[in-house]
Amino acid sequence: MNIKKHIPNSITLLNLLCGCIALVFVTNSDFEMAFYFVCLGIFLDFFDGFFARLLKVSGPLGLQLDSLADMVTSGVVPGYVMFYMLSNSQHEISASPLLPYLGFIITLGSCYRLAVFNIDTRQTNSFIGLPTPANALFILSLPLVLKYSDSLITLEIFTSQWVLLIITLFSAYILNAEIPLFSLKVKKFSFRHNALQIGFLFLCFLLLFFFQYAGIPLIIICYVLLSIVSNKFLLDEKKKR
Repeated sequence: MNIKKHIPNSITLLNLLCGCIALVFVTNSDFEMAFYFVCLGIFLDFFDGFFARLLKVSGPLGLQLDSLADMVTSGVVPGYVMFYMLSNSQHEISASPLLPYLGFIITLGSCYRLAVFNIDTRQTNSFIGLPTPANALFILSLPLVLKYSDSLITLEIFTSQWVLLIITLFSAYILNAEIPLFSLKVKKFSFRHNALQIGFLFLCFLLLFFFQYAGIPLIIICYVLLSIVSNKFLLDEKKKR
């Protein structure tokens, strides 16, 4: 029995376990622990592929397991969080008990995005549309921003069903938008080839240091904006050539 071929898949299953545990914490309104377990799941999601390449045991089974695990950790969990926030919002669009279920549009968008990723050969070195882990971190940070903020404006924004529904729809859109986004994977060990990634990581550190949980949605927004600017710069460079 070749044990090493099961190591990456075991890590993937631990990612799935983290997602399941996060769901339990969301049910108990413990969004902080849910956030930490999703972070752990995303960390494991990065390393299952790393070990698969390192041990040279990549295969179709690992690819399918990876998407199924991500579907829970980065798809079902953020959808459930948005369902909870819509259920407990103060400024209602409608008193209908069905409206909070629209939060699961995030889950549907994540599912479609993961399926497309598996068959899209353009996404080997970069992403098209926001990756599901980044979107999950964005959504899971919202109740934490609300919890730790003393701002009345923040309270008004994140307890409004209108705002939460706009975030939900935008989340599903940006997951599947035809927007190329740069990858954080290091292909060559040189500053010139990784300047964008290094600069972005430094920006992440500053935003987290100064804004704590509120820095997380800012990081995701900056990631998308930097990618758009980078794409425009690369396009202009190609035209000059």
